[in-house]
Amino acid sequence: MNIVQLIAKELNFSEKQVSHVLKLFEQKATIPFIARYRKEFTGGLKEEEIYAIEKQKKYFEELDKRKQFILKTLEEQNILTEKLQMKIVNTYDAITLEDIYLPYKKKKKTKAEAARLKGLEPLAKIIMSQKTDDLCYESSRFISDEVPDKETALEGARHIIAEWMNENLKLRNYIRRVFERTAKITTKVVKSKENNEDIQKYSDYFEWNESLRNIPSHRLLAILRAEKESVVRVKLSVDTDLIFAKMEHLFIKNHNKETAEQIKMAIKDAYKRLLEPSISTEILNKYKEKADQTAIRVFSENLRQLLMSPPLGEKRVLAIDPGFRTGCKLVCLNEQGTFLHYETLFIHPPQSKVAESEKALKYLIKKYDIEAFAIGNGTASRETENFVKNIDFGKKIPIYVVSEAGASIYSASKIAREEFPDLDITIRGAISIGRRLQDPLAELVKIDPKSIGVGQYQYDVNQTMLKEELNKVVESVVNRVGVNLNTAGKYLLKYVSGIGEKLAQQIVNHRTINGKFNSREDLKKIQGLGKRAFEQAAGFLRIKNGINPLDNSSVHPESYSVVKKMAKSLQVELNELIGNNNLLKQIDLKKFVTEKTGLPTLKDIINELKKPGLDIRKTIQEFSFHPDLKTIDDLKIDAVYPGIINNITNFGCFVDLGIKENGLVHISNMSENFIRDPNEIVHLHQKIQVKVVSLDLKRKRIGLSLIL
Repeated sequence: MNIVQLIAKELNFSEKQVSHVLKLFEQKATIPFIARYRKEFTGGLKEEEIYAIEKQKKYFEELDKRKQFILKTLEEQNILTEKLQMKIVNTYDAITLEDIYLPYKKKKKTKAEAARLKGLEPLAKIIMSQKTDDLCYESSRFISDEVPDKETALEGARHIIAEWMNENLKLRNYIRRVFERTAKITTKVVKSKENNEDIQKYSDYFEWNESLRNIPSHRLLAILRAEKESVVRVKLSVDTDLIFAKMEHLFIKNHNKETAEQIKMAIKDAYKRLLEPSISTEILNKYKEKADQTAIRVFSENLRQLLMSPPLGEKRVLAIDPGFRTGCKLVCLNEQGTFLHYETLFIHPPQSKVAESEKALKYLIKKYDIEAFAIGNGTASRETENFVKNIDFGKKIPIYVVSEAGASIYSASKIAREEFPDLDITIRGAISIGRRLQDPLAELVKIDPKSIGVGQYQYDVNQTMLKEELNKVVESVVNRVGVNLNTAGKYLLKYVSGIGEKLAQQIVNHRTINGKFNSREDLKKIQGLGKRAFEQAAGFLRIKNGINPLDNSSVHPESYSVVKKMAKSLQVELNELIGNNNLLKQIDLKKFVTEKTGLPTLKDIINELKKPGLDIRKTIQEFSFHPDLKTIDDLKIDAVYPGIINNITNFGCFVDLGIKENGLVHISNMSENFIRDPNEIVHLHQKIQVKVVSLDLKRKRIGLSLIL
């Protein structure tokens, strides 16, 4: 089978769909572009389906590289037969391929290899033939300077037999199935760590026993983290009697007592020394990879929701990074997030310059015409929020509490130094808080997603896989939302389909020298931005109040002529058609179908023309925590409190109650009905009401239930 057939079979897509997607990949088309503007060509495949094709493509390409290496190695050793070659070529599973290669792989100095060098392989074959009537005599024939006695000879032969058993494909697959079906993961605490207070968070897993196939991903990752920190020892256990019985059935052909005894000894050695460690590790790694995928999927969904957080928009913001001893860091930003002013106010103890701080705030509000407050949710957040709330500014100014997660990472980063080379690290952090309120997407793309605080076990999962998936999420969201070509910085622009970091900088440079872009066509003036890059990027870039009103929509320039024909068919100007639902309803889309433009694209165009340039993100809302809730000690069982969901896992969601500790709404406390995924019920940054169902003050754990 070729790669198109393999992928189509694996993902249950048509070969035509897969072939067309692969062709677009060859043309350097990005996934957001393919999903949005090539629906007719792919049969309407969604982004995640195209990502799946890309992933399978990489898998089979890597598998093919491995095959070529193995074939070349075997050929160089002059052991490649036509039958073996066909077996390798027609294998499409990585584990099976390695099993086929195992007997031929160059081995390190093993016990079996040492026995072969002593000339004991013929004795191993005699034992496995099970035809000798005098094993004592046969083994004595192999005594030499290196083999001092019969028992040494038999032991060496058993090592060779154990290696043969380890290389038996049928046996390895059987043991895999036993592990898959029946393996239990067990843990035992390392005695020297048992009473260590620092690792009591792992106390649930000091003595643990659970079916591997049923263990939730988060629990497996927690156990493996405890093992990595040398808190517990982890082992997979299965019914070895079942495996030994199978091995005896496979290898003992008659009941010759002497040879049967030797084979039984080899069976135990093969399993305990070779098969069990190898397959146990393989199976545990397989489940670890599944757990990684689950954790990454949860993290990716959280990141997607976070990046889609509602923006305040073009409003003047006073951002506060709160603090007690070091004071509250204040910055004023204009509508575009441009830094205007900075100062430190000592609002809280020990200085408590309350009157002075109130006067300063009133002055700043008036001078910079501030329209909203952004207050970081770290230390002194609640106290600062309450202080601001109690000041009469002569007008209503909304207050928003903003997550500080990752702000310190940004403020010390190369990006922050490039943006604000002359500003202190604390000022940069406050600016980031304010800009997060104005446009979360534009600000958060500057921070490593792992530092944003919406994942779990992100440092325990496969880091390459995590990085790839999170970058895909950022790319997907940026292109879905669209980017203002005249205001976006290079760190946002670089995620636009077809752009990348180098072209993003070129766009910013061009804008600095020549002023704002008046049309998408102006992009073609940028050096290095060719026809292909323009095709990929244009539909995702927006120009407000430009020459062509379609430039502020997701309608691709390649479809502008179609929209003009629609307007002409109704005998109206283009401006009259855009946003006029009554006129748009009158259009018979079938009349505009061409070989390149089908109904899916035409429907997308109509939907966009109804609300051109509309930000698909929701509208931001104010929120207040319970005024009497300051610490975990203030919580009461069965009491109801407002909260904000700040993290979602596959077992529930964590809720910010306005105190240091987050509460957990377990998935079982989210609904009276059974749900598989918390995302069915809740979303990140959702404002909710929760009831306290349990409190563990010693371990600082808060159990909540969701009130719908």
